[in-house]
Amino acid sequence: MKKLLIILLLLPFLAYSQSTYERAVKLFDQENYAQAKPLFLSLLKQEPKNLQVIEYLGDISSHQNDWDNSIVYYEKLKNLKPTEANYFYKYGGALGMKAKVGGKWVAIRLIGDMRASFEKALQLNPKHIEARWALIEYYLQLPGFVGGSERKAQGYANELMKLSPVDGYLSKAHIDEYFKRYLSAEKNYKLAIQVGGSKNTYDRLAQLYKEKLHQPEKAVQVLKAYNEKNKS
Repeated sequence: MKKLLIILLLLPFLAYSQSTYERAVKLFDQENYAQAKPLFLSLLKQEPKNLQVIEYLGDISSHQNDWDNSIVYYEKLKNLKPTEANYFYKYGGALGMKAKVGGKWVAIRLIGDMRASFEKALQLNPKHIEARWALIEYYLQLPGFVGGSERKAQGYANELMKLSPVDGYLSKAHIDEYFKRYLSAEKNYKLAIQVGGSKNTYDRLAQLYKEKLHQPEKAVQVLKAYNEKNKS
């Protein structure tokens, strides 16, 4: 009887929480982050260890370029559930964005934790595609004297090739672009189109033609080819 009474007393609270959560998620999906945030914050007060709520707050902070708070939320996630690869990936990503906007000294302070977070994500989930992309970018953007390395970036691109050929070709093209090997990048983007054929693959090739090779007419042809291929 006592247990039944407790359940009856909790029902209105549970219904309120569920309703608030559903409204918050709907606002988030509509990219209305300013209105979703206070709803998630109210839920966090009720359930300080709710992983979904914390992740949404971290994602909102990221969308708002509030990297300090996104770091706090993602760090809380990885501490609460240290077996979830995606939490480490998101934490590393937030550290990376903080390093990017914070200047040289902030970057030097954060790069070790950033790399360790992406590597931890791979340790927990050896098939994590996004963490490999992040490490490719890490080794490309980092100056050589503090660990930057095309060889290591290519190593992760080779791993992507085995897991997802389209990501493999796209990542190799991205590396080629970074080092201004535009003809090689063109070849790899075309291979990505052959393997994947997604809009992203066509967009990346079109962007290369337009912005790097200064051939806007070819960019138009690529996008036209995608539209022709995907006519309903």
